[in-house]
Amino acid sequence: MELDGITFGYDDQPTLKELHLRLKPGEVLGLLGRTGSGKTTLARLLLRFYDPQQGCIRLAGTDIRECKLAELRSKAALVTQNIEILQGSVRDNLTFYDDRITDEAIIGVLRELGLRGWYESLPEGLDTPLASGGGSLSAGEAQLLAFARVFLTDPGVVVLDEASSRLDPLTEHRLEQAVDKLLTNRTCIIIAHRLTTVQRADQIVIMEQGRIVEAGPRTKLASDPESRFSRMLAAGLEEVTV
Repeated sequence: MELDGITFGYDDQPTLKELHLRLKPGEVLGLLGRTGSGKTTLARLLLRFYDPQQGCIRLAGTDIRECKLAELRSKAALVTQNIEILQGSVRDNLTFYDDRITDEAIIGVLRELGLRGWYESLPEGLDTPLASGGGSLSAGEAQLLAFARVFLTDPGVVVLDEASSRLDPLTEHRLEQAVDKLLTNRTCIIIAHRLTTVQRADQIVIMEQGRIVEAGPRTKLASDPESRFSRMLAAGLEEVTV
């Protein structure tokens, strides 16, 4: 994945300014920055909710503007903290009505993500209805269902907005295990809210006011006392987005 001179703004003032970035297949990028630095905007561009005013984004050498949206979003997936649950069955919420996905595949993914007990408790199995907004689900169950959606589409690129730290420790541990599985053999961008999350990253990028102010291998930056990332670690910062 390559960002080549990306500039984008919602109005006359650019939110992102001349971003250059390259990720090798299978690499994990930890994206850090205060609120308003442009991290979420970058994620939206990768999924083509918007197109940049300047520059281009390439996947496997192809400008994503040349891809059909359905094709792009089968290759790249976004997981956020805000999980949309539709009024419909568990199956419909996981497949978005794609009948090519078998029940066996769905059940296998649910078990792999630690949701076997939850699935077996469903009164009507995959036909069990869910209310709009997911009122019958805990926050952890909704987040794990979002991961299940991604596993079922099997994208090559995942943009992950860190799971909420407000979850109880057991649920958070299950989410961490799901993330480890999700990252296997996939290129990933983790929009990190806490420094502990980026310990699994190969590369680190720190953004400030729409620009990349530091980038490099995580281990190299961590060992350089002059780097911003090293100073963050030394300060013991838990939250980096405020």
